[in-house]
Amino acid sequence: MRARMALLQASVGFDAYEVVLRDKPREMLEISPKGTVPVLVLPDGRVVDESLDIMRWAFQGGNQEDEGWWQRSDTPANRTLIELNDGPFKQHLDLYKYTQRVAETDPAFHRDEAVSCLLRVLEQQLAIEPYLGGREPCAADLAIFPFVRQFRAVDPGWFDALPLKATQQWLQGWLDSELFEACMKKVPSGLRVQF
Repeated sequence: MRARMALLQASVGFDAYEVVLRDKPREMLEISPKGTVPVLVLPDGRVVDESLDIMRWAFQGGNQEDEGWWQRSDTPANRTLIELNDGPFKQHLDLYKYTQRVAETDPAFHRDEAVSCLLRVLEQQLAIEPYLGGREPCAADLAIFPFVRQFRAVDPGWFDALPLKATQQWLQGWLDSELFEACMKKVPSGLRVQF
């Protein structure tokens, strides 16, 4: 989702394909043998198969000037937030969200650890400014938002009762955004959709 949002924000045209990960298409595996999504094939044939790299390319090398989206995200505080998001927060999110996959997992423990490792730090930063880019959104917002959305979706009532008002307001702003609405456009299985 974060790569798609970056491509849309940067006005980079692309074709999207729905991929069922348990039945990965041969063509996808030929392009990117690691078999993960997203995968972006650039016009010159290069393959970018990490979402943050796709975001960086979209804002720095896509069809449009960066307009500060990547530049505003490239701060020590935001790099730390992205590392926390993509590392410990994502690990705890998966163990909280998919408890049936790991025996003897305590979802409440992983839920609380996720709050401690990222959401409290995120709240401190968002209590100062409305976005991770300050007064304007940036790539760090797009990098982190989808995972906070997933975290909230596990138990919305519990999440909404947390004392994280700035984070909740930030999340709701993204959920209500035209960019998110465009990103959520469904891609029928087996078909290509141009954006």
